[in-house]
Amino acid sequence: MTSEKNIQVINALYNGFSTGDMPSVLGLMDSKIEWNEAESNSLAVGNPYIGPDAILEGVFARLGANHEHFGLQEVKVHGMSDNMVLATLRYDAKVKATGKSYNAQAAHLWTLNDEGKITAFQQYVDTKKMADAEK
Repeated sequence: MTSEKNIQVINALYNGFSTGDMPSVLGLMDSKIEWNEAESNSLAVGNPYIGPDAILEGVFARLGANHEHFGLQEVKVHGMSDNMVLATLRYDAKVKATGKSYNAQAAHLWTLNDEGKITAFQQYVDTKKMADAEK
């Protein structure tokens, strides 16, 4: 696929996430997607998550359960070669258990196949800010 089409897929994913349309988000993923949370992130214990159901249960459901709110800000999507897309963004969130908020810088590296399905995800994030909010 072209870089522009890959960008459209990733933009659709972020739009679906922002509106809570999880069926659309999961529908953009290949059935064997490999999802990796950043090292030292509390969600990394399940790395790699394989398939949309594992991601829904191991990542998205836990984010919702553990946060009063979890939003994405300043999302910028950048096309790359080899069916890859880089997104730079910030997480704006508040942890339920501690009442602490964080605004953390993050980057997401996405890989797509020639049919436009997402096959891999790698997260990079300021895990210290996240961990401090969980204490």
